[in-house]
Amino acid sequence: MSIDNAQIQAALAQIIDPHMGEDLISTKSIRYSAIEKGCVTVDVVLGYPAQSQFEALHTRITHALAALPGVESVDITISQQITAHAVQHGIKLLPNVKNIIAVASGKGGVGKSTTAVNLALALAAEGASVGLLDADIYGPSQPMMLGLEGKPESKDGKSMEPLERYGIQVNSIGFLVDTDTPMVWRGPMVTSAFDQLLKQTNWRELDYLIVDMPPGTGDIQLTLAQRVPVTGAVIVTTPQDIALLDAKRGLKMFEKVGIPILGIVENMSTHICTHCGHAEPIFGAGGAAQMCAQYGVELVGSLPLDISIRERTDAGCPTVVAQPQGHNAGIYREIARKVGIAVARKARDMRSKFPDIVVQNT
Repeated sequence: MSIDNAQIQAALAQIIDPHMGEDLISTKSIRYSAIEKGCVTVDVVLGYPAQSQFEALHTRITHALAALPGVESVDITISQQITAHAVQHGIKLLPNVKNIIAVASGKGGVGKSTTAVNLALALAAEGASVGLLDADIYGPSQPMMLGLEGKPESKDGKSMEPLERYGIQVNSIGFLVDTDTPMVWRGPMVTSAFDQLLKQTNWRELDYLIVDMPPGTGDIQLTLAQRVPVTGAVIVTTPQDIALLDAKRGLKMFEKVGIPILGIVENMSTHICTHCGHAEPIFGAGGAAQMCAQYGVELVGSLPLDISIRERTDAGCPTVVAQPQGHNAGIYREIARKVGIAVARKARDMRSKFPDIVVQNT
C-alpha cells in the first residue's frame, strides 16, 4: 500500500506542540516532508529555543508516522530558528541582535537581576545565542552574579567586546568602574552610559539580548522606550501588595510606549524552610495571578524564597548552571520557554527582507 503526502500532513496535524498548544501544521513548524519508496522524511523547525524537548518530539513524530500503512522507515530532523520580531514603530533593529527583552520591576529588591541572569542562562541552555546587558548603572550586579571580572577589550578604540561566561555574552558598567565607586551621575550621563553599553558593544549574532533594567520608571526606561528596539518586557514582582503596586506602574509604562508584556514572574511566592521543607507564603499569595488576570498577561512562573538561589548567585554561579537538574532550575527553564514562545507568537520584523530604495539622478 502506497502513502501520499496528504496522509503525512494529516498525521502531523494530529501532533500537538505542548508548549505552543497547537499542532505542528498550524504552527508552520513543518518545513519539508517527502516520501520515497516507503521512506518518510520530515524537517521540523521550531521558532523558540527548546533543544531539551527535541528527543521527546522526535519520538512522538516517529511513532505517529511509522504507524501509517505503507511507511517502512522514518527520517526526522528537528531544529530551531529564532527570527527577529516586531518592535516599536520607527526604531531600527540593532546589528546582530534579533530580539531585545527587557527584564524590569517597579520596585527594587524583588529579584529582578537574579531572574534576568537565570532567564539568559536558561535560554542559552536551550540552544539560543544570548547576551546579557546590565543596564542598572547605579547598582550593577551581573558581574558578581556571573563571577566575572576584568574590562572589556576594545580592538578599534571605539567599541567593546562583550565578556563571556557560561555561554552568554555580557556587558555591564560594573566592568568599567571599581566595585566600590559610587556612580554619582545625573540623568543625561546615565542614559549616555546605557546607550554606549548597548550600541558600542560588539554583540555577536544574538537571538536574544536580555536587558537587566534598573528598578522604577526613570531615565533609562524612557530611553529604552524611545530609542531601543524592544521586542517585549518581562515584569518581576513579589506577591506583596506594595511590590505589586509598583509592578503595575511598570507594566502600564511599557504599555503606553508600545512595548508588549511577554509575562510576569512572581518571585518569593513561598518561603521554603531549610530544616523541614515547609512552604509558607510570607509575602502573601495569589497577587501576581490577580495582576495577570487584571491586565490580560501571562504568569510565566513563580519562584520560591529559597536560600540556595541567593547563595548560588552570590557565589557567581546562578541556579541554572549550578543545579541544572534541580527544581528551581526547572522553573527558570519553563519561564525561558514561555518567554521564547511569547516572542515567537509576535509578528516578525520583515524590514531586513526588503531592499533599501535609493533615488539617484541619471
